[in-house]
Amino acid sequence: MIPPAFEYARPSSVDEAVRTLADGGEDAKFLAGGQSLLPLLRMRLAFPELLVDLGRVPELRGVREDDGTLVIGAMTTHHHVLHDPLVRRHAGLLAAATATVADPAVRHRGTLGGSLAHADPAGDLPAVVLAMDGELVAVGPRGRRVIPAREFFVDYLQTALAPDELLVEVRVPKTDGWGFKYEKFHRVAQAWPIVGVAALVRRDDGHIAEARVGLSNMGSTPLRAATAEEALSGASDPDAVARAAEEAADGTRPAQDTSGSPEYRAHLARVLTKRAVLAAAGMG
Repeated sequence: MIPPAFEYARPSSVDEAVRTLADGGEDAKFLAGGQSLLPLLRMRLAFPELLVDLGRVPELRGVREDDGTLVIGAMTTHHHVLHDPLVRRHAGLLAAATATVADPAVRHRGTLGGSLAHADPAGDLPAVVLAMDGELVAVGPRGRRVIPAREFFVDYLQTALAPDELLVEVRVPKTDGWGFKYEKFHRVAQAWPIVGVAALVRRDDGHIAEARVGLSNMGSTPLRAATAEEALSGASDPDAVARAAEEAADGTRPAQDTSGSPEYRAHLARVLTKRAVLAAAGMG
């Protein structure tokens, strides 16, 4: 299907991009890698009057260190994230999950910031950034602000970004010394996960000192399995991990759709949490 007609702008700086969006009014939208927006345009499910293409804003790309944090530009592609040495060294969970996103063609075009701003709860990366206690940096006419990942995802395809704000950076703490594993279940290759689990584990003296578990596709936003995380604290053997993983679906509201029932998704969350945490803790 042919997309509806729209105006097109291609700014070369963040300030210009923010001004252009403001001038375009409520029917203007940013275009990042286009892997989520362009299909919506082709299906005529989105009708922007102006697209502001961020592809020529160099300050939105790249990875750098800031003390104990990695700072990733919002327009950094999945391919770049996956192969960046800083990400692979200090944020292994993000690299591992990014390797499972769609296919090489999508990873060369799609961006980390675009995936997060799209806020699809079935996406791989929102749950990962949530599990990593990441922060998202936005710039708008009123200046710059930092939004914790736990406050960023508001509802289905909705974020805490104001309509006139641009996501410019993703900040994730370095997780050197943590075990990690990303597990997802999908029926066909390169598809969205029916359920995904992002696990980070820090061990101390033979037991789990801290565990973080992010869930994909278990509600209208990515979620943390808070009850399971609490139960995992102090676990020192596979049986204790298995018992804690039984709490993975606590507080979630998975959807009923053609991929499965809420009960089926809850079962997958428990199974995948057990599998991911055991691997991250070196017990699997």
